[in-house]
Amino acid sequence: MNGSRIAAVGHYQPARVLTNEDLAGLVDTSDEWIRSRVGIRTRHIAGPDEPVDELAAHAAAKALAAAGLAPADIDLVLVATSTAIDRSPNTAARVAARLGVPRPAAMDVNVVCAGFTHALATADHTVRAGAATRALVIGADKMSEVADWSDRTTCVLVGDGAGAAVVEACPPGAAAPGIGPVLWGSVPEMGHAVRIEGTPPRFAQEGQSVYRWATTQLPPLARQACERAGLAPEELAAVVLHQANLRIIEPLAERIGAVNAVVARDVSESGNTSAASIPLALSKLVEWGSVTTGDPVLLFGFGGNLSYAGQVVRCP
Repeated sequence: MNGSRIAAVGHYQPARVLTNEDLAGLVDTSDEWIRSRVGIRTRHIAGPDEPVDELAAHAAAKALAAAGLAPADIDLVLVATSTAIDRSPNTAARVAARLGVPRPAAMDVNVVCAGFTHALATADHTVRAGAATRALVIGADKMSEVADWSDRTTCVLVGDGAGAAVVEACPPGAAAPGIGPVLWGSVPEMGHAVRIEGTPPRFAQEGQSVYRWATTQLPPLARQACERAGLAPEELAAVVLHQANLRIIEPLAERIGAVNAVVARDVSESGNTSAASIPLALSKLVEWGSVTTGDPVLLFGFGGNLSYAGQVVRCP
């Protein structure tokens, strides 16, 4: 087998848009303060009647439609999320039920902000091994539900949304895999730097620690992901990093050496949507025509647990 590929992508965001000016009415902040520190202008916020699995199902349905497939064509559903409230049924099972996917393997992947790239690697390995034919890989989070809306250092960051990809085996005769080898790992002793914990669960982080770690430790790891795919960073058509903070994304993309790449900056419009951020940003690049079929794109997730995972994929 020549590996697997992303056949199509899709994304979904709730209708409600929360601006920086809106936030200034909730906490002691301002549009200038938020833009200068994190580069975010707006974020989408789900309502109380919009659970995570609904966001995920909308994005997955769009990816299926773009691939020209029916729910019955899927035999594996993976949902990367850290904001599902219920433990069982898991989010993947609920998404499968919403879509009408018959008898799939259905699993949630909780690696927080690096969840989608972990789930994508898992789907790639599963399809390569012959344990699945086609997979729905979804990143979905409702960060507004775990935000402390009295803490201006974190509530200004978060947004809600979902992004999805259909993963399938590469066709016979494909020149190269559509999903490159993953580079993944974690720094367990620094897991306290990004947290969603407590009852009720609340998002908190040590912003300066995360910033220093991401901007200094991640560039060589991202370059290793390119090496595993047999590409130099300057050959990349696009770079889609976890959309955490524009002040992290821009220097990190520069230090990777992707001098010819489009750099996803969806954080400005969507905020930090955790596991949704990478597929959401990738789907928008595809929708806008910023990348074309076959283009090499580096996906790199990082954050919660101080986990990371990245791979080069070919654009659907």
